[in-house]
Amino acid sequence: MDNGFYAMLSRMKLIKRWALMRNSLSENISEHSLEVSIIAHALAIISNCRLGNHLNAERAAAIAIYHDATEIITGDMPTPVKYFNEDIQDAYKKVEQAATKKLLSMLPEDIRGCYESLFTAKEEDTYLWRLVKAADKLSALIKCIEERKAGNSEFINAEASITAKLRQLSLPEVEIFMDEFLPAYEKSLDELS
Repeated sequence: MDNGFYAMLSRMKLIKRWALMRNSLSENISEHSLEVSIIAHALAIISNCRLGNHLNAERAAAIAIYHDATEIITGDMPTPVKYFNEDIQDAYKKVEQAATKKLLSMLPEDIRGCYESLFTAKEEDTYLWRLVKAADKLSALIKCIEERKAGNSEFINAEASITAKLRQLSLPEVEIFMDEFLPAYEKSLDELS
């Protein structure tokens, strides 16, 4: 069998996000996964440095790299469709599980186990997975901010909705990131310099 795992992952750059929204700048899942990885790493660092935890920040980043990899097979399911009702959510979870199995089957058996826990949450990584999900939402919020700054009003409702969902997570790391780091995304390059 061909070991096509990495070749399949390289196709992440071909899967566009936000299909139902008019975008000023298109985004693919490869770009998105990098941003989520950076943010998940930051959230774990914040947790360790500010909250006295002992999380593996590098593992959080690795989980985030692969968090949307199944979309190579499934495509990016728009949020309103994915969460329309429980039946669709359950069916989509089964599709994601099948896609995970397919991707992992493309690895040689001797290294497959090293990747399984990056695709499927293990109990010992529960908090890291919560931070990755929060980082995913933060990345979506940043996209909304960027679109609003570009004069695109299409993302205004999404921005408000995602902000509310992030506040409801009750994760202190997320609150710190939103309060201390998110305002910089409103600035221009000159203002950041």
